[in-house]
Amino acid sequence: MRYFIWGFFWIAVYLGLALSPCLILLHGDMPGGYGFWWDFSMALGFAAASMIALMFFLTARFKRAALPFGVDIVYYFHKYISLLLFLFAATHTIILLVTEPVVWVMLRPEQLNRYMAAGIVSLFILALIVFSSLLRKQLQIHYENWRLVHALFAVAAFILALVHIEGVGYYVATPAKRIIWGTIMGCWLLLLLYVRLVKPALLLRTPYRVKEVIPEKGNAYTLVIVPDQHQGIDFQPGQFAWLSMYHSPFSMKEHPFSISSNPEQKNELHFTIKELGDFTRRIKYATPGEAVYIDGPYGSFSIDRHPSAPGYVFIAGGIGIAPVRSMLCSLKERNDGRNHILFFAGSTMEKLTFHNELDALQDEMNLKIIYLLEHPPVDWSGESGFLSINILERHLPRNYQELEYFICGPVPMIHLAEKELHTIGVPLHHLHSELFDFV
Repeated sequence: MRYFIWGFFWIAVYLGLALSPCLILLHGDMPGGYGFWWDFSMALGFAAASMIALMFFLTARFKRAALPFGVDIVYYFHKYISLLLFLFAATHTIILLVTEPVVWVMLRPEQLNRYMAAGIVSLFILALIVFSSLLRKQLQIHYENWRLVHALFAVAAFILALVHIEGVGYYVATPAKRIIWGTIMGCWLLLLLYVRLVKPALLLRTPYRVKEVIPEKGNAYTLVIVPDQHQGIDFQPGQFAWLSMYHSPFSMKEHPFSISSNPEQKNELHFTIKELGDFTRRIKYATPGEAVYIDGPYGSFSIDRHPSAPGYVFIAGGIGIAPVRSMLCSLKERNDGRNHILFFAGSTMEKLTFHNELDALQDEMNLKIIYLLEHPPVDWSGESGFLSINILERHLPRNYQELEYFICGPVPMIHLAEKELHTIGVPLHHLHSELFDFV
């Protein structure tokens, strides 16, 4: 209930901030009316401008604001609300072009002025941001390069939108209303300074050092780091952090990874990382003593968010076992006496990260493990293929609808698991998924 209340509060804050420019600008003296469609277009434009400013808040990783949802959900919201933002800005333009012939005249090269050009370029940049974000993987745009360009384009789009608003002057001609937009601009600048300068500077004060790199099954490596002259971070099992290596925190070259160690292991952090891209392929070459910077912890994917559950069911695919390992090790360390189940899916047993350690855990706590192999050996007597209703019904206990389910792995596997569990009657609020596809 506490998380629900805070979630409702932050949603209300977002809506209030997004709509406040439209509501405030309607107060006091208003310019002569040009009709419904003109005013509606202006409202859409102001809403789009305020939403651009709020995009920076959504990606600033304020822990208190992200706590009810998880940062992954906030980033997904950021991704898809940008579509609505672009729709508002584009509709603002289309309405004027359709209903006001004078706008066509103002767009002629000989008539085009500074503020109209600023609005056109801002809309074009917004289109580039949206489509490059949606199609980044299909276009094979490198993540780090895309992230830097994405941030620069967002700054440019917002500044140009403000130039456009100021130049048009409609609804902002009075000193009081100029103060409103000046305040918005000031808050945005302070937020930008905090995210890009203050926060990285704070991370520089709490570095970690590489202790060792442990090769794991499944083409993965566990990076073990220790705090350098500080106490480290407190985290819940299953959470993740942004990790910076080879660069300073100011470089914007950071990546999110689940913490695979448990919180009771205070003196070091483990990140188990599968080789999937340029950055992850370099992990195995990390040398002892090398500096690492950690921004975290983040995420709501944790058993500690549901401490009173009668038991937990974990469903992992591939490297999705990393946060699950953290939660299982924490349960063992706490001498938890409840019964737990792990469904672990992968190609072959030899490629299942931590499977030897998991087998040992099965003997040390009340844990039942079901391996699902896509390519099982000839003499395999266990489950094979993909998770299905039949497999779930064979292994879940009678009280399965009361258990809490934690799902982590490839996005198709997550969707399949959620669908099958909901089909057999598991309530949606008992399903918890970790989504790293937002980067």
